[in-house]
Amino acid sequence: MSRIAFIGLGNMGGPMAINLAKAGHQVHAFDLSADALAAVVAGGAQAAASAAEAVANAEVVISMLPASRHVEGLYLGEGGLLAQIPAGALVIDSSTIAPASAQKVAQAASARGLQMLDAPVSGGTAGAQAGTLTFIVGGEAAVLERARPYLQAMGKNIFHVGANGAGQVAKLCNNMALGVIMAATGEALSLGVAHGLDPKVLSQMMAVSTGRSWATEVCNPWPDVLENAPASRGYSGGFGNDLMLKDLGLAAEAAMAKGASIPLGELARNLYSINSQRGNGGLDFSSVIKLFNKEGA
Repeated sequence: MSRIAFIGLGNMGGPMAINLAKAGHQVHAFDLSADALAAVVAGGAQAAASAAEAVANAEVVISMLPASRHVEGLYLGEGGLLAQIPAGALVIDSSTIAPASAQKVAQAASARGLQMLDAPVSGGTAGAQAGTLTFIVGGEAAVLERARPYLQAMGKNIFHVGANGAGQVAKLCNNMALGVIMAATGEALSLGVAHGLDPKVLSQMMAVSTGRSWATEVCNPWPDVLENAPASRGYSGGFGNDLMLKDLGLAAEAAMAKGASIPLGELARNLYSINSQRGNGGLDFSSVIKLFNKEGA
């Protein structure tokens, strides 16, 4: 088994680190939140007093952080980890960040004799807890094979989509589609309810018809349609509105870099921005339905 440093123990990173510990790896974890760190220690990991302490003698370093600036700061900033990680170590960043940031850090890692992958995930907090995440990987194929046993301890599906940075591009494509579909589903359900339809029956019909999607079957935005969906617990947990907004912003940046047109992605970004401005930024992104019908609140 390997000595793994895991940095970033939020709603996604925490369960991922615990699953690595359950697989028998020696996990040295660090997070700025004492509560998050304590939860992972209770799950079998060992606490590190700092990120630098976590990576000491590490064979594998995994990070799961909120945004590009956090990843660049962790690895490239003053006292950055790339100067402290043992040569030859494998580095996996599972944050969702700008493709250019992923490439920048990977190039710096390579110059230090480190192998690095960008491996953002899909599957939500439930997938992180169950160990069924999908990993969307950018980097060299040989490096992925080295990383595969660790990814398999945390996920069910692994897709190699290209060179460093490609994992981030593919993740942004997925999340842009998800954001658009969730908003459209919320709008459709609100229209049906406005005409007196039962949102549960309407959702069941859509889930076996051409309007079916993850939003109708797994994360339905209407309260009490699906018992385990965030909407049924006050839109708590799940994937935050402001995280979706961040990803849609990154998708817009990626589109501008290539001159690509994403009119629906831009519309969705504006919708989630309005939802955030209305005080719903910390709620699950399915709360975007609040923009269409106050009964869906």
